[in-house]
Amino acid sequence: MKDLFNKLFATFSKILNLRALDTNANHPDFFPVVGFLSPDKKSELENILQTKINYVGIFEQALTHRSYLTVIGSEGGFRSNERLEFLGDSLLNLIVSDFLFKSNPEFSEGELTKLRSRLVNSHSLSHCGFSLGIDKFIMLSFSAEKALKDGSDSIVADSIEAIIAAIYLDSGFQNARRFVVEVLVPIIVQSNLIVDTNYKSLLLEKVQSLGFPSPVYKVLSESGPDHCKHFEVGVYVENILLGTGSGKNKKSAEQEAAHNAIELNLFTNIKEKCDGKVDN
Repeated sequence: MKDLFNKLFATFSKILNLRALDTNANHPDFFPVVGFLSPDKKSELENILQTKINYVGIFEQALTHRSYLTVIGSEGGFRSNERLEFLGDSLLNLIVSDFLFKSNPEFSEGELTKLRSRLVNSHSLSHCGFSLGIDKFIMLSFSAEKALKDGSDSIVADSIEAIIAAIYLDSGFQNARRFVVEVLVPIIVQSNLIVDTNYKSLLLEKVQSLGFPSPVYKVLSESGPDHCKHFEVGVYVENILLGTGSGKNKKSAEQEAAHNAIELNLFTNIKEKCDGKVDN
């Protein structure tokens, strides 16, 4: 704990010298060039992001999943994209909040918060990443690459956040804002990802309207390494299994289970199943 406070104190001391922070923010020592973004790859990425890349090392780090460090090692000062992801997440929330605040003056705080949560989430960012083809640039270990092919949203979503930070460090806040507002947001809106799809709420309302207790979600299985967990979840009413779902976390697996319960078990069938159990 003492070491943590010492690090915090050192950080606050640096804040007193903002010029030093600005000067060193994108120093080559922090972002050594790995070499996987060749001139052709760099040009292709620039076209996708619609932004000029000044220093390749920043973007290579943004595209380096932590699993890839086991391939290239960390002796050359190489890092994963996790620190950039931290910065990009904050930038994304600020940019989207500012955009929604200015473009929707009639919305209340609650409405703005709800709309932002629909725009800024792992699913929408992952969709943007796949739509832009960012997944093809991410450097991964073999196991992480397999997880990506199996549908792990978080790897691509995290890389999008890291790219936002890379654009910010490489060419400034306005370019980062332009990328979010002019590139990412239109993809999300056009794909209808901001439509309310809270299947757990929909299932709860319907089941209760039929006179039955709230659905219960149970984890059926859990597998995978820490950086890429996989959950199987079942949704039950009166101990009757109505649907199952899978996902990289319990929340997404529960949503899929509820969705499948709605799609695969018409509400009349749900009632028949529950009634049948009660009769027995």
